[in-house]
Amino acid sequence: MSRASIAIVGAAESTRMGKVPELSQTGLHADAALNALTDCGLRPDDIDGVATGGHDVAEICQYLGITPTWYDGTSVGGCSFITLVRHAAAAIRQGLCTTVLITHGESGRSNNRNHRPIFPSMQQQEFESIYGPLIPPSRFTLPVLRKMKDDGLTLEQLAMVAVVQREWAAYHPRATARDPITVDDVLSSKMIAWPFRKLMCCLVSDGGGALILTSAERARDFPTKPVYLRGAGGESIEGPMISQMESFSSSKAFRVSGKAAFDSAGISHAEVDHLMIYDAFAHLPVYGLEDLGFVGRGEGGAFIAEGHTRPGGKLPLNTNGGGLSYMHSGMYGMYALQEAVRQMRGVSPGQVEGAKLSVVHGVGGMFSAAATVVMTTEDGW
Repeated sequence: MSRASIAIVGAAESTRMGKVPELSQTGLHADAALNALTDCGLRPDDIDGVATGGHDVAEICQYLGITPTWYDGTSVGGCSFITLVRHAAAAIRQGLCTTVLITHGESGRSNNRNHRPIFPSMQQQEFESIYGPLIPPSRFTLPVLRKMKDDGLTLEQLAMVAVVQREWAAYHPRATARDPITVDDVLSSKMIAWPFRKLMCCLVSDGGGALILTSAERARDFPTKPVYLRGAGGESIEGPMISQMESFSSSKAFRVSGKAAFDSAGISHAEVDHLMIYDAFAHLPVYGLEDLGFVGRGEGGAFIAEGHTRPGGKLPLNTNGGGLSYMHSGMYGMYALQEAVRQMRGVSPGQVEGAKLSVVHGVGGMFSAAATVVMTTEDGW
């Protein structure tokens, strides 16, 4: 019998999300971090490992009064925090630290920033930006248009991604957008960059989130219900330029990170009760379903359109409403992790009854990077 070695014992988002003009990016990190510490009954001086992405990890340590024995500032875009869960787990297993705080904060809407994201890369600026694509909606058009041509993905299927995730958001009092929408609503919303309409694009929000990890053995002493990591997870990078993807209809980084996570966890797709796939734009859940192996190539759009991922469906997906309806500060991966923790604790407003196994998968940049982790309610299997 295999046993979990690492658990998440603290999890929380910032006190407010959406529009929070009174807090800087650093303030959002700190707010979420203090909420996560309170969640599991710890103080800053109990933390000996700190990790964050998109922000100076040294500043976070100093601001919170923590002097760690291990730190990580990996920043590869929105999946950084999923990657950092994997890195933190490895550090704890190796004895480099005992208790890790992972923080995120971003003033995406109010723009009270201390740091800018890593994008665009030098290669993007030199070889892609000169042709016009400067922001994510215009960069992501290249692969999705090819996928529509090669795999038959339709505008109506893309619209259904937003419709279904709005159904999930309706359960969440903290979700930014909760009113029901239809396919016609999506397809008649403002054009942003073909084929993306406004309701196919992520929100722009202020907010933060934080997680606290420790050993599974220590986790039994905490007041919160532990959420265990199963396996080592997976991560990969294909490259910064979307124009140089191996295939526009599939993400190599998705495939590599997903396979590694499933192999290390020793699970089959049929065992997964709950799935979070980073959805900065409506096409990403389609790619995720296919590249993680839940459906075949070209079947992801129809799978969602047929209702399999909506409330009551056989594969609940993005049950907080995702970046399209819940919130999206710019680097969304932390919020996907937060909802998976809630589901495994059994406390999500959109709770999936009996859920015991959750997969969280994220993208970094424009298909540049990917990370995948598996969470479970059980410490042995």
